[in-house]
Amino acid sequence: MSSSQRQFSLGAFLMQTGHHIAGWRHPDAQADAGSNFRHYVALARKAEAAKFDAVFLADAVGVRSTHLPSLARTARSDHFEPLTLLAALAAVTERIGLIATVSTSFNEPFNVARKFASLDQISGGRSGWNLVTSSGGAEALNFNRESHFAHALRYERAAEFHDVVTGLWDSWEEDSFVRDKQSGIYLDTEKLHVLGHKGTHFQVHGPLNVNRSPQGRPVVVQAGASDAGKELAARTAEVIFVAHQTFEEAKAFAADIGGRLARHGRRRDEVKIMPGIFPVVGRTQSEAEEKFEQLQSLVDPVVGLALLSTVLGDIDLSGHPVDGPVPELPETNGPKSRQQLLVDLARREGLTIRQLYLRIAGARGHQQVVGTPQQIADQLQQWFEEGAADGFNIMAPWFPGGLDDFIELVLPELRRRGLFRNEYSGHTLREHLGLRKPGHPKSASTIKDEDRLAA
Repeated sequence: MSSSQRQFSLGAFLMQTGHHIAGWRHPDAQADAGSNFRHYVALARKAEAAKFDAVFLADAVGVRSTHLPSLARTARSDHFEPLTLLAALAAVTERIGLIATVSTSFNEPFNVARKFASLDQISGGRSGWNLVTSSGGAEALNFNRESHFAHALRYERAAEFHDVVTGLWDSWEEDSFVRDKQSGIYLDTEKLHVLGHKGTHFQVHGPLNVNRSPQGRPVVVQAGASDAGKELAARTAEVIFVAHQTFEEAKAFAADIGGRLARHGRRRDEVKIMPGIFPVVGRTQSEAEEKFEQLQSLVDPVVGLALLSTVLGDIDLSGHPVDGPVPELPETNGPKSRQQLLVDLARREGLTIRQLYLRIAGARGHQQVVGTPQQIADQLQQWFEEGAADGFNIMAPWFPGGLDDFIELVLPELRRRGLFRNEYSGHTLREHLGLRKPGHPKSASTIKDEDRLAA
C-alpha cells in the first residue's frame, strides 16, 4: 500500500444479541446480552484490537415494540442506556471511538451537551453523538405526550437543538482553566463564552459546566435520509449513517449530500458517509448461505410481520394476506425514508409481505451481503472507490460470532488490498475518522460585559 492510498472507516454497530431479529436464538449467541455488561466489554475490546474507528450504539427511549406476541419472542426489549454504557466502556478501552444515539425529541440540549462533553473528557476525546429525532410513537407516551411531534417539526427542533449543543460545547476555550495555585487564578474569564440562546424551541443561557472537549468537540453523527433528514445532515453532520439497498442508491445519496453541503458552505471531505452493511461471512459461498439460512429458519412469522410493520412506520399489515403483495401504504409520521426504501424494494423485486419481512429480518433495510471474504471486500471496495461511501457501519448478524467472522475473515482481505488500517495513527475519534479538530470560534469578543459571568 502506498502512503497516499485512501482507506475507509469502519464502525462496529453493537445491538444486543446481534442485528438479525432471530440472532438471539443462534446456539452460540449471548442471549442475555441486553443486560450483560461483560458481553459489551468483550465486543468493544475485540473491535478495538481490530482497529475499528468506533463502536456505535443505537437507542430508543422505550420498548421498541408494543405488539406483545412479537415482544415475547424477540431480544429487543431490554438494553442499556447508551451513554451510561459507553462511559463504562471508556474505562476498559483506550483508543476506539464511542458513539451513542440520543434523541432531540425527548431531551434538553444542556443535558445532552453536558453528558457528551463528560464522556469526551472521560475517554480522552473519543465520543460521538448520533443525533436523531426519534420516530416511534410509543416513545412519546413516556414523555408526557399522546403522540410524536410531526415530522417537519421534529427536524426543525433538531436543527435548533444541534445549534444549542454545539454552542454550549464552545463555552470554554482550550486553555481556559489555568489552575495556577500560586496566583490563585483557577480560570481565565476572558476565555469564557456565554451562549445566551433564545430561539423558537429553546432558551439556554449557559455556559456549560464541563471543560472543552479534548478533540475540540464530540463528533456529530446523523442518520436521517428523508429530504428533511438529508438537509439536517448537510447542515450539521460530520458522519452520516444511512441505509441503502443498491450501489446506485448509495452513489445518488452521496451526490445529493455533496450538493447540499455546498449550499451550507461545507466541503464534501468534511463529512464521512458510512452506510450500514449486514455481512454473513463464510469461507465458501455455500458456507455463508448455510449460516444465513440457519438464522432465517429461526424467524417466527409473528416476529417477522411485527418487525416489518414497525420498520414501515407502525403500519398495521394484519388485514393483508402474508403471501400477497405489499399494499399501498399510508404516509407515516415515522421514518419516511425507510418506508420508501422498503416499498421500492418490494415493487422492484415483486416481493410478498412474507418475503419482504424475511429480507429485512437481518439488515432492516440496510445492504445485506452473504458471501466469502473476497466477495464482501469486493463490494466494500467498489462502494468506496466509486464514491458511494467513505466507510461502513458493520452490522454483525449475531454476537459474538458474527463480529468474530468479520474480523477474522474479512479484515485480513481488506488489509491485503490496503483499504483498512493496521494500527491507529491517532487517539481521538476525529483522528481515526480523518476529521479536523474544530478551533474555537472565539465569539466572546462580541459578547457584552453584562452577558459575561463573573469569576
